[in-house]
Amino acid sequence: MRKSLSARIWPNAAALVLFVAFIFPVYWMFNTAFKENGDIVSENPVWFPVSPTLEHFRTAVNADNFWILVRNSVTVTVLAVLFSLVLALFASFAIARMRFKGRKGFILTFMIAQMAPWEVMVIAIYMIVRDADMLDSIVPLTLFYTVMVLPLTVITLRNYVAAVPKDLEESAMVDGCTRLQAFRRVIFPLLAPGLMATSLFGFITAWNEFPMVMVLNKDPEAQTLPLWLSKFQTAFGDDWGATMAAASLFAVPILLLFLYLQRKAVSGLTSGAVKG
Repeated sequence: MRKSLSARIWPNAAALVLFVAFIFPVYWMFNTAFKENGDIVSENPVWFPVSPTLEHFRTAVNADNFWILVRNSVTVTVLAVLFSLVLALFASFAIARMRFKGRKGFILTFMIAQMAPWEVMVIAIYMIVRDADMLDSIVPLTLFYTVMVLPLTVITLRNYVAAVPKDLEESAMVDGCTRLQAFRRVIFPLLAPGLMATSLFGFITAWNEFPMVMVLNKDPEAQTLPLWLSKFQTAFGDDWGATMAAASLFAVPILLLFLYLQRKAVSGLTSGAVKG
């Protein structure tokens, strides 16, 4: 009985310690964003804002090009996620259902592409975009972000497609559906958890991407929020309140999306990892 009790306590204690370690920086970021300047630089830590203020958020929102960069980030991220999902749906179906020469090599290539550090290819990508005269444009960012999130999206969705019994698809085709109609009516509705998991991964990857936009987009109005955030402290000196407010605004979309999709996203990633 004593052994059983200790076996239940230590995993929960370890989980609690990890939770505090991961959540505390996020809490302190939001906490600092609402503090007055005097509380931020105080020698004694102020754990809760005594007089919450929105002045730091006003400073962040009124910064140069803020709303333009919000539009750029949202446009690039949403388009990259949508493009990757559409391409991955057809690619995953082909890999899971069709047998063709080089299929295993094709899957291996996707896995290797997922492990490759994209930062080492920034110079080559810059030369391609420069020669195409597309610097300071969000079009190359959208295309390369799509390629960045595509491998994991294909691998995850492929496992979901493979988990759907072929009999369901064949029954739909016997009833008069074409292969495309069978995919749309039978397989596609069963891919919802995988689609949500890969959408969340793609959104976080594209939303946080930094090196690519720093190299390709030098025009301040053609950049995205990660690069703007990195320059924030320089623009406002030691205004830590405004810096934390900017970081909070940048993190809010990801937090909201994760809270909305957390259950299905986690089940989607774990299920997609073991099925196939």
